[in-house]
Amino acid sequence: METSPWLCLKHSFPVCVAVSFFLFVSSVQSKSPSLGIHPLDEKYFDAVVIKCKDGSKSFTRDRLNDNFCDCIDGTDEPGTSACPAGKFYCRNIGSMPRLIFSSHVNDRFCDCCDGSDEYDGGIMCPNTCIIGGNIEYKSENYISATSHLQSTKLEQRKIGINMEDLIQTLAGLKMITIAELALGCFLVVKWIYYKRVKLKKRHHQ
Repeated sequence: METSPWLCLKHSFPVCVAVSFFLFVSSVQSKSPSLGIHPLDEKYFDAVVIKCKDGSKSFTRDRLNDNFCDCIDGTDEPGTSACPAGKFYCRNIGSMPRLIFSSHVNDRFCDCCDGSDEYDGGIMCPNTCIIGGNIEYKSENYISATSHLQSTKLEQRKIGINMEDLIQTLAGLKMITIAELALGCFLVVKWIYYKRVKLKKRHHQ
């Protein structure tokens, strides 16, 4: 994909420069063997012979991101879609870094806010990291946190209501117990009184 002089004449010069720069960056990214590698794994991939992380086999560094799946776990293809199980690291400078499945690389959909997952030029992904990339992710987190707080408050309210019900129930049970004890005492006193009256009648006879 090249820019033509006619396109530069038709549109303004800055637009042509921007398009040319984008194509240059895309071509550099597509040839970079370290594309899609997590920063913590960079030393791991510096070796001449690299082991698949699942330990199944090894591959040479020149086969890293060569668009052919050597490792079942996708260790050798973090920057291409050759291995479905592979993971592509979006650096997303200015926003939240994230890992996506390598199968999403060059799928004509902008998954990374820096556009690094669509480097083959099939689609133009603007870098939205600094101007609010992954805003949906942050909003979801905020909504999730808010929902969590609301649910916590609701649970606390339910616990409070349950405690009040328990206190009222215990108070009711206490009153019933006292009433039963009072009734029992009354019956005992009445029985004793009845026995005494009966004994007195016998003595008089």
